[in-house]
Amino acid sequence: MKKAIYVGSFDMLTNGHSWMIEEGMRLFGQLVVGVGTNPDKKSMFTVAERVEMIRECFPTVEVVSFSNEFTVEYCLKRQDIPYILRGIRSEKDYEAERMMRHVNGDIENSITTVFLIPPRNLAEVSSSMVKGMIGFRGWVRVIERYVPALVYKKILEKEKAKIC
Repeated sequence: MKKAIYVGSFDMLTNGHSWMIEEGMRLFGQLVVGVGTNPDKKSMFTVAERVEMIRECFPTVEVVSFSNEFTVEYCLKRQDIPYILRGIRSEKDYEAERMMRHVNGDIENSITTVFLIPPRNLAEVSSSMVKGMIGFRGWVRVIERYVPALVYKKILEKEKAKIC
């Protein structure tokens, strides 16, 4: 059975991420979801909260967290992950992912990057987009379509805690 890793900050897990995880499981049989930190983004959830949400949404997927480590180096350390799974939603994503694939190849050329393009209804969905909607009139109704039910519930709990 082939194994891949899908890495991101997943702050917050969106339906786009969920589609990638489901496709990764279907294509590879085994999928590791790597939760990392992005210092350029303001996080809504801690790494531990994100790991737990993904585990709850996808109980058959291995979820790990790591920081300050190249994904390709993590794959080599584990010695059983020959594929990196990445999503491409736009030309901008393509350019960034293409560059990262080449850098990964410079570090270790035995790891293969596989790109998936999500369906049209998920192509615009991102964590940043969803976080950017929070606070606007009607946001509670609007964001529900972009995240899994469990994540939606956690967002509402977190936002309610801010008010109280």
